Amino acid sequence: MEFHEEAFVLSARAHGDTGVVVDLLTETHGRHSAYVAGGASRRMKPFLQPGARVIADYRARTSDHLGSARLEPVGEGPSALFDDGLALTGLAAAAAVAQGALPEREPHPGAFLAFEALMAAFQIPAVWPAIFVRFEAGLLDDLGFGLDLSRCAVTGTMDDLIWVSPRTGRAVSREAGAPYADKLLTLPPFMLGAQAGLSEGDVRAGLDLTGHFLEQFVFHPQNKPIPSARVWLVDKLAEQGRL
Repeated sequence: MEFHEEAFVLSARAHGDTGVVVDLLTETHGRHSAYVAGGASRRMKPFLQPGARVIADYRARTSDHLGSARLEPVGEGPSALFDDGLALTGLAAAAAVAQGALPEREPHPGAFLAFEALMAAFQIPAVWPAIFVRFEAGLLDDLGFGLDLSRCAVTGTMDDLIWVSPRTGRAVSREAGAPYADKLLTLPPFMLGAQAGLSEGDVRAGLDLTGHFLEQFVFHPQNKPIPSARVWLVDKLAEQGRL
């Protein structure tokens, strides 16, 4: 098996004295692990950080074997965020969520495009936390667990949708959900359309929403917790008053 395409590095771990095993997210081939010879060198370390964009020349004898890859950097990558510790925390969380949620060697082009959009958004401090929520919602959708926010699950109305059922992931209107408000998840307006803007508490509500379904549909079935990097991100956003 061989491919040559752009990829994002999700993680890298030492393998032997001089090599590393990287986890790559590609658009057409999904998530792939690969051995990179010499990856532990000082020259290569900067573009093996989570979020680094590379061109991967990948080869494996069979689809069941760990392949090898030669990598070439594309653009600045995460180095552009070195002065923004919170954005770097967000990047680490996004990479950890993608790595933990996506099955290996299964194409998920929507996940790649969502990660790509989030990488661009990290340059805009005021909006990237909301884009992070949209990234996670896109990941859920690409994995087949998309939220249905188009109309109320009870009445069918498309108006005044302010809650989501924690069981089905379907939207619920204010009137229909009022008797069960304490059991429903809050639906922040920005998840219904970018023109809605952001209000205090919206990002927290969005993270609670996507986090609930990531745990319920993705991580719990794998007997894995939500990645600690994501928990750390929520804590840091709260500390800095960004929720």
